[in-house]
Amino acid sequence: MRLCLSAGPIVFLGLFVSAHAQVDRGRPTFLPPLVSRPLNAADVGAGDHGTVVGWGEQVFGGNLCDNFVAIAAHGYHGLGLKPDGSIAAWGQNNNGQSIAPEPNTDFIAVAAGAYHSLGLKSDGSIVAWGQYAYGQSDVPAPNTGFVVVAAGGGHSLGLKANGSIVAWGFNDFGQAEVPFPNTGFVDIATYLANNLGLKADGSIVAWGRNDYGQNNVPAPNAGFVAVSAGGYHSLGLKADGSIVTWGRNNFGQTDVPAPNTGFVGVLAGSNHSLGLKSDGSIVAWGRNDYGETTVPAPNTGFVAMAAGEYHSTGLKSDGSLVQWGASGHSQNNVPTPNAEFVAVAAGTYQILALNTEGSIIAWGDNYSGQTDIPAPNTDYVAVAAGHCYSIGLKTDGTIVQWGCAYDTSSVPLPNSGFVALAAGQWHRLGVKADGSIHAWGCGLGFQNGECDVPPPNTGFVSVAAGDHHSIGLKSDGSVVAWGCRYANYGQCDLPVPNSGFVAIAAAFDFNLGLKSDGSIVAWGDNFSGQLNVPAPNSDFVAVAAGDLHSVGLKADGSIVAWGNDWAYQTSVPAHNTGYFAVAAGVGHSIAIRRAPDCNGDGTPDECAIESGASADCNANAVPDECESGSSPLGACCDHSPTGGCTDGVSCGACSCPQCEWTQDALCGEVPCDREPIPTVSMWGLAVLSLLLAIGAKLRFRLSWAGFARRNSHLD
Repeated sequence: MRLCLSAGPIVFLGLFVSAHAQVDRGRPTFLPPLVSRPLNAADVGAGDHGTVVGWGEQVFGGNLCDNFVAIAAHGYHGLGLKPDGSIAAWGQNNNGQSIAPEPNTDFIAVAAGAYHSLGLKSDGSIVAWGQYAYGQSDVPAPNTGFVVVAAGGGHSLGLKANGSIVAWGFNDFGQAEVPFPNTGFVDIATYLANNLGLKADGSIVAWGRNDYGQNNVPAPNAGFVAVSAGGYHSLGLKADGSIVTWGRNNFGQTDVPAPNTGFVGVLAGSNHSLGLKSDGSIVAWGRNDYGETTVPAPNTGFVAMAAGEYHSTGLKSDGSLVQWGASGHSQNNVPTPNAEFVAVAAGTYQILALNTEGSIIAWGDNYSGQTDIPAPNTDYVAVAAGHCYSIGLKTDGTIVQWGCAYDTSSVPLPNSGFVALAAGQWHRLGVKADGSIHAWGCGLGFQNGECDVPPPNTGFVSVAAGDHHSIGLKSDGSVVAWGCRYANYGQCDLPVPNSGFVAIAAAFDFNLGLKSDGSIVAWGDNFSGQLNVPAPNSDFVAVAAGDLHSVGLKADGSIVAWGNDWAYQTSVPAHNTGYFAVAAGVGHSIAIRRAPDCNGDGTPDECAIESGASADCNANAVPDECESGSSPLGACCDHSPTGGCTDGVSCGACSCPQCEWTQDALCGEVPCDREPIPTVSMWGLAVLSLLLAIGAKLRFRLSWAGFARRNSHLD
């Protein structure tokens, strides 16, 4: 599966006519006028659309651009290194392992451990983040002179320029005790608790856990050029292009497919193995329960590999990523292309995204088929997700549900005329065009009266579902709540005045209501401060509720989040702007962000600037060519010979002391009575600047090819 990196859980905005939006379990809504006519697929794609971003326990979609030079993976998360020395991270984030450290610059290599991550800086120092319970993130002093990094289950390794290895962290199998003599090493590898060190003479030194013979290097122990350690097996690449394997073989992870020749790289996952051929193809073998050894077509152009518990990643020569296998923690990021999405929904661990074509893209946990969308996957206008199931609303007013094989409940008949839906932990709610609510799925789990809609069951325009309670929004702006028969934490105690509401959201045992004045009212359980709306409580346009946290979308496109932050679900990522929809899951948050493409070339502005295809001299995230119809150099007047902007002053505001050279031919002015600089000279300098930039970029990428190849085996 091809990925486009970007980031989070979600809200229902702009799904229906007149920006009508719905709420799924713990999710959001927008201004919800009653829809009394059949929905049209065109309604879905008529409004805002963009890319999905997620943060918290699952991180995804944080980087829109395929432009990587090195990759790493372990367990349920992945890391990607960019040409500018920054790190992108995605997947599981329960220990902060997928939050790149600041300043996120000057990195030259990355390594992923089970619940922690390592980044090697250009100055030879190591930055570690994520779990630190065993000291695996505490780099020993002196933190200098490192050239390679590797991360295991609860320990870390660093190779020094002098050929010695430094090990730290968990040491229950002696994995942090480097054998003597600690000299002459040129590469290192680890996965769980066993380590491999490659010597300059081509021999391998192995230590740490050895219960399956993963440290018993077969004879002759010579001629190796690369190593990789898996869960309980090991791989070694010989100079002749053959692979040697040893250790546990319960899934065939040590059975190299024939012909065992022509390999230039090796990578071991938990119970599967990968080999990179000289023709750029990847050979995979071993466990394949989740498709981790099924390399997607076209299987060409690969230059590096990474593997985690049940997933694999390949880096292409063009800097793009291909990922396949399990994605229960979004370790495979957002399915590509991450674009044209109009709504999202978050279940316990699964995520649904609705695109402008009316089809649903699903990823995350699929243990009960909750991401297996039934065919035909067309004509959807809304989505919602519960514990182990998902539901979607079609343009013809019917509801489709899937997942939870042991759930025998079905949509109430007649399955028609629905205009809105919501999903609780087990129960489901649907609003009909006549304003009535229908509930089902209450025969599973704890029953709290969540399906007992109080009379009069009329006039409803929107619904929301918590774990075991329900709320409905009436056309008069009032809210009705039910499902507190045995467990009531205040979620059924309606706020006063009960009027002026335009959107609602519900989660575990609390509710959020958005007022017409842009303020949020919260009531119910406040165990983690999820009811404490931050000041100023104004200008909100959408709300979403997770199990123990809340998310609000502002009119300016920024997001405010509060409540429990155990997985960083309330820590909104940088560049908090441009959002138009939000949603929330158990420990993660999701939003959809507009991806500007000012010149309509199909490349998001962010990617064009990052790749160097477009300049951004004033650093406002808008390509220069999009800011001035008359100036190919953009909105800045005073460009330096290298293409930079010296003070960010626009052409119309240039003054003599500020301008080092003028754009008189483009701006129509000559500040300070200077002689006009001929247009041809301007273009000549611009071309020179471009060539210099391209040359620098090529040199940088070439210098990174070694790092990408050398570290392709790192976990």
